[in-house]
Amino acid sequence: MKKLQSISGSLLLKGGTIYDPATGKSSIGSVLIKDGLIEEIITNGKTINAEKIIDCNDKVITLGFTDIHVHFREPGREDKETLATGSLAALAGGFTKVCVMPNTDPVLDTPESIRFILDRAKNLPVEICPIGAITKGQNGTELAEMGEMIKAGAVAVSDDGLPVVNGQMMRIAVEYAAQFGVPVINHAEDVLIRSDGVMNEGSLSTRLGLSGNPDISEAVMVYRDLVIAEYSGGKIHVPHVSTAKSVELIRRFKKKGVDVTAEVTPHHLGLNENKLESYDTNAKVAPPLRTDDDCLALIGALKDGTIDCIATDHAPHTIEEKESDFNHAPCGMIGLESAFGLVYSTLTKHGIDLHRIIDLLTVNPSRVMGFEVLPIKKGQKADFNIIDPKNKWTFTKNHIHSRSKNSPMVGMKFEGQVITTIFGKNIFS
Repeated sequence: MKKLQSISGSLLLKGGTIYDPATGKSSIGSVLIKDGLIEEIITNGKTINAEKIIDCNDKVITLGFTDIHVHFREPGREDKETLATGSLAALAGGFTKVCVMPNTDPVLDTPESIRFILDRAKNLPVEICPIGAITKGQNGTELAEMGEMIKAGAVAVSDDGLPVVNGQMMRIAVEYAAQFGVPVINHAEDVLIRSDGVMNEGSLSTRLGLSGNPDISEAVMVYRDLVIAEYSGGKIHVPHVSTAKSVELIRRFKKKGVDVTAEVTPHHLGLNENKLESYDTNAKVAPPLRTDDDCLALIGALKDGTIDCIATDHAPHTIEEKESDFNHAPCGMIGLESAFGLVYSTLTKHGIDLHRIIDLLTVNPSRVMGFEVLPIKKGQKADFNIIDPKNKWTFTKNHIHSRSKNSPMVGMKFEGQVITTIFGKNIFS
């Protein structure tokens, strides 16, 4: 199991391939870190002494990952996750910056609640960026204090977990958010079409005797939101895209010049509905795992830029909740610790190389949210992952640092692993 330690003095990341997503450049060299800052980048082979050395031979040194979609459950459900335990889960997966969703208890729908998150996160080993709710209490009927939340530090607005059903409310939200330059993130699901569906609708759901959630439940809402964005001139970000139909819609509206971005989760890339044949409630997620054809469409969308980035939708739940029967167990799975292994193992089989995968986890999500991405250079805060792309490993519960353990990836074999993450004076290795 990885452990969090504090770096004092100098640390040398020696002899690896340095890939800088901010510039797209790659070189062989070493990085000297001193007191949490980059002291020197050595690409000429000169000898450097340091108090601690990490051998990076045959490994890649790159930026820490950014996840723009996580649920850390604080305040209200600290039995599932806290900002502190979520931070360790993030570091274990190589993430040094995460955006927390507002569906907490109480909902993050005021500037005071945004400041609460930022205050609680000050001394944590990752950067935490709160997302404010679109509507008060996520009830869908009254706009939250969006402007004040953004001034307080909210980086986007979303009622994630619940779609904004009222189209006029969504239009107002998109137009208002456009004044502040932040994206509106709407849970892409028509709840009436979904009805009581608990998995992808198809022959498998019929065979398993489970109610189906058809792919059109997502596509219909995606279409509505994109039309609103086109009409209003605002920015829409589509979370956790899961269907080929949604991909085609996003592709079409992007070609028309609509300001739309989209994300896909590791589990929608690397798992399909067959994972539910054993009625594993850890694989029950919203939107549901779809078909092989949907997975291929999502991978194709990453290749051509239709989908901009990868985000985990890390959603912790207690063992007691997940041990309920399939119909009543909550949707969601944890995903931070297994993200890179699942993504790398899946995408490299389809011709997507490591540098592109790193981009999908670093600069691309940052651009979606308007975060500045600085190149790797002297004086910058240390923000690194050391990746072993050749390492073959099995994901076990020992790799989980989240307070919850609801992962269907336990027992899966992966290739490619983040072995060390460094953020400032913190090292997780």
